[in-house]
Amino acid sequence: MKVIYADLLNELKSRNIRLSHQRLKVLEYLTKNYTHPTVDQIYNGLHQDVPTLSKTTVYNTLNSLVDAGLVRVINIEDNETRYDIDTDNHGHFKCEKCRKIYDFKINIDSFDAHELDHFKIFDKNIYFKGICRQCQIDSSNIQSNN
Repeated sequence: MKVIYADLLNELKSRNIRLSHQRLKVLEYLTKNYTHPTVDQIYNGLHQDVPTLSKTTVYNTLNSLVDAGLVRVINIEDNETRYDIDTDNHGHFKCEKCRKIYDFKINIDSFDAHELDHFKIFDKNIYFKGICRQCQIDSSNIQSNN
């Protein structure tokens, strides 16, 4: 995904998010590092370029971006919150070995949930866990070399 600085500025302005260098850098990081990062990963990735950045600023910025609908929160595991720049409905697969999270297309709206007809749903998520293809290949290569 090619990131254009002016597009990010316009996106923040259009969502009435107060512009700051730090907020822009967090959004830019998410668009350039499509890895579903944690707050720590974002902070560590930006701290050298933005030494005045604090974790509190990263948290606050992410909350603003989530509230504005620019970023989605992913909680595949209770102890780990990650952030996704892709806000369209899609599924996530987390590899138990390498810990990477992969996106996959799925029609979430096709799931029959008539039991929830009178509920107001704010978010829909599909999460799978297992071993990714690359880790399976790596594992079988290690076993065949022994």
